[in-house]
Amino acid sequence: MKRFLLSVALVLPMLKSLNAQQHTTADSIREKMQWFADAKLGIFIHWGIYSVNGVDESWSFHNRKISYTDYMQQLKGFTAKNYHPEEWAALIKESGARYAVMTTKHHDGVALWDSKLSKLDIANSTPAKRDVLTPLYNALRQQGIKAGAYFSLIDWSYPDYPQFLKDSSRYDAKKDPARWQRFLNFYEGQLKEVMQQYNPDLWWFDGDWEHSAEEWEAVKIRKMLTGHNPNTIINGRLQAYGDYDTPEQNFPVSRPHYNWWELCMTINNNWGYHPDDTNFKTPYEVITIFADAVSNGGNMLLDIGPAEDGTIPAEEVNVLKELGAWNKKHAPAIFNTVAGIPAGHFYGPTTLSKDSTTLYLFLAGNVNGQVMVKGLVNNIKKISVSGNGQQLTHKVVGKISWSAVPGLVYIDVPANVQDKYMTVLALELDGKIKLYRGKGGFLTNE
Repeated sequence: MKRFLLSVALVLPMLKSLNAQQHTTADSIREKMQWFADAKLGIFIHWGIYSVNGVDESWSFHNRKISYTDYMQQLKGFTAKNYHPEEWAALIKESGARYAVMTTKHHDGVALWDSKLSKLDIANSTPAKRDVLTPLYNALRQQGIKAGAYFSLIDWSYPDYPQFLKDSSRYDAKKDPARWQRFLNFYEGQLKEVMQQYNPDLWWFDGDWEHSAEEWEAVKIRKMLTGHNPNTIINGRLQAYGDYDTPEQNFPVSRPHYNWWELCMTINNNWGYHPDDTNFKTPYEVITIFADAVSNGGNMLLDIGPAEDGTIPAEEVNVLKELGAWNKKHAPAIFNTVAGIPAGHFYGPTTLSKDSTTLYLFLAGNVNGQVMVKGLVNNIKKISVSGNGQQLTHKVVGKISWSAVPGLVYIDVPANVQDKYMTVLALELDGKIKLYRGKGGFLTNE
């Protein structure tokens, strides 16, 4: 994963130029992006030889925490002896996720499929002795889950890739174009293997920062992938030739600029299996972060890191199961919805039904009596508690007869209807939502 933050000055122009560079518009990809917009939740899976010793994926040798030789010794310990892809897929389904993204190859260059272009793969260089991708993608699709492929553009193990350790490089690609071309042939060949064997619904690229779009041949790559599968979706880490934005670990305070976006996030502090990292997020914390992302029109891609044998840590299983139970209870407020109302109208996340006639309020923590909605012009037909259907009462406070400014809506929320993590209320309105956005003057626009 990318371990540095691009400056705002760099990121915003990149996002604004995204469609211009790839000669597409938001409308031209809107149809293929609809399932992604509706999905809301994906599960990331970081699994590779780094899970043998529980070290940083690829970065541990690149940043000289350990030697490259010691890192690659982990090939001897990757067994996948308790790997049951059907159980993984069932757990992902239970979480409520609509898609999953698997690390097909990280920056260390170790492929998780049987590559004909390299012996540095799980099938040929580890005790697992098999392609671990095929059964997982089959299991995911049997569960109705979209299958995504993480693919590192970087390959620090390949002898014709320039960069290696953080303070050393093999050569300068600009000064040795023939050598760089050999790497391009290799990387594009492996990409084609994944494309042809697995036909990913989504491509999750990483590592683009080490070279330019021209050097990566990003236009050619996008054309190849979408030519093979016009409906495939590409994340924004192909030097701006992707379809959506992907903030990592850092929680947006306001909605990212691009039309579609996804927060990728770990359950503890690290990607992949890290037994030394016990700082796990609680189900409540994950649920509230997820609700915030959905409220802002985005998705959450939540990571799990199995051990080398294929065992998923119990803490991660618990989070996925608890998240899944909450998602099942409140599904109409989460999936197939659109971003909620602007901040200031309600103190918490919100979503809207696609026809904008139902407003969903997400209540963080225990509510003591009442919650309030400000600036709602509509009349409320009914308020019910998501998950049990119990109807609640409300009153309008401060509505002045001679003013068009709406009053404040106060909703009584008794303790016995509150969810243990996050209560959700459904407000059925008398039409498409209308909000007063003024400053309280005599005229409606003041």
